[in-house]
Amino acid sequence: MSKHAADDGVTQQQAEEAVRTLLRWAGEDPAREGLLDTPKRVVKAYKDWFSGYGEDPAEYLRRTFKEVEGYDEMVVLRDIEFESHCEHHMAPIIGRAHVGYLPTCRVVGISKLARVVEGYARRFQVQEKLTAQIANCIQENLQPAGVAVVIDASHECMTTRGVHKRGVSMVTSQMLGAFRDDARTRAEFLDFIGLHGSMRR
Repeated sequence: MSKHAADDGVTQQQAEEAVRTLLRWAGEDPAREGLLDTPKRVVKAYKDWFSGYGEDPAEYLRRTFKEVEGYDEMVVLRDIEFESHCEHHMAPIIGRAHVGYLPTCRVVGISKLARVVEGYARRFQVQEKLTAQIANCIQENLQPAGVAVVIDASHECMTTRGVHKRGVSMVTSQMLGAFRDDARTRAEFLDFIGLHGSMRR
């Protein structure tokens, strides 16, 4: 169980009963054969989907490497696939994150950047906040010359309800340090991730 659930004192039994309540509210019979194990399955899925509450993404950036022969050019990790959930409707957000930074004297293993994205994505989110959280975490813990994060995602709260608009994605960006101050650095990052001139201002 995540730290979040444990701290709130919610038991597995209470969580499963909440699922049964929603099933009844939707017009179903939780005692129907096909739904008997649904509460248990849903709670298990929630433990996976929201495991980010039990993590500190900054921990992934604690171990860094200094032996990089003075490398100080851009490091970019593209197309980090993630799944999150909208905090307004609890509907899935499916997308890709692109992360870049300009190291000063140390770098981090590339898998750790993906873990930072996952750590924040596996919580209830709005995309703008998710983008800022990832960028700020990298900036605070690696102290690079700059950080850039771009997220491109589709929101099921928009495609499966409400306006029912499919094929629409939302793009958000957070540029810090050199990526905010230097248009050439920002443009190089956008070229690396394949956005070319579409986000240049």
